[in-house]
Amino acid sequence: MDISDRTALVTGGAGFVGSHLSETLLDAGADVLVADDLSNGRAEWVPADATLLETDLTEPEDVERAVTAAVDIVFHLAARKDPNDDNPRGQFAENTAATHLLLERCRQTSVERFAFASSSTVYGEAERPTPEAHTPLEPISVYGASKLGEEGLVSTFAHSHGITADIFRFANIVGPRLRGAVIPDFVEKLRADSERLTILGDGRQEKSYMHVDDCVDAMRHVAEHGTGGPVRTYNLGTRATTSVDDIAEIVADVLGVDPVFEYTGGARGWTGDVPRMRLAIDRLLATGWEPAHESDAAVRRATRQLAAELD
Repeated sequence: MDISDRTALVTGGAGFVGSHLSETLLDAGADVLVADDLSNGRAEWVPADATLLETDLTEPEDVERAVTAAVDIVFHLAARKDPNDDNPRGQFAENTAATHLLLERCRQTSVERFAFASSSTVYGEAERPTPEAHTPLEPISVYGASKLGEEGLVSTFAHSHGITADIFRFANIVGPRLRGAVIPDFVEKLRADSERLTILGDGRQEKSYMHVDDCVDAMRHVAEHGTGGPVRTYNLGTRATTSVDDIAEIVADVLGVDPVFEYTGGARGWTGDVPRMRLAIDRLLATGWEPAHESDAAVRRATRQLAAELD
């Protein structure tokens, strides 16, 4: 699909990844509608040339207002994302309900393209590097379970109702506007106390970090150049990994401080945390796309951007 002169609906488009995706689609010549309840996103993050619709995607009337016959492609990023959500049953129910309502509305209005932001958490603690064909999928968090359930819904509608679907399994995405994650957490902690830094777990957790600019560019590239179907699943990540200790060192270096690291202990930062993750990205590379930043470089670039943003 040539994105230029098409109408794209971005759910969660006022959030971290969604706002950057909206900018990328506008730059590619698309008309962009943003559907967001602003519970995680911010209205000021929505690009000026996009149209913001304040919507609750668990309400059928709001979904009908957002998804019309004028929409050519839906990029679905809206979700309750907190891995420590105090109502995990509600998180699972709301995420899967919103995805089902969107897909049903796409069927009713003959929207033929659907792109879904999934997560590496669907794999659980899998072999590394983890390919898209890895089985069994055994998530260890309710958030991961909701993403796996939503992938099942996307597959069902793609196979049964003529929708071509791209599923993107994100690694750890970092960059401007990121909140509630390790880099902004370390920046804020060290701004408050430059002498010591508390690190969740043992610091040896090691994952792949992808800069948000690469993430959204890859999504646009696949939407325009991906082949096959009706369901096309891609890991979005980098070839390398970065440990939590390394992130702490990078953040301290960018801020010009030399703290003592203190650890809460254990192999996991929180219940449901996957200590080690690296995705195989051969399928993404085969489309002709390459990440501009590997994991350490993505972390350093994001740290500089967030340090300036949170100043």
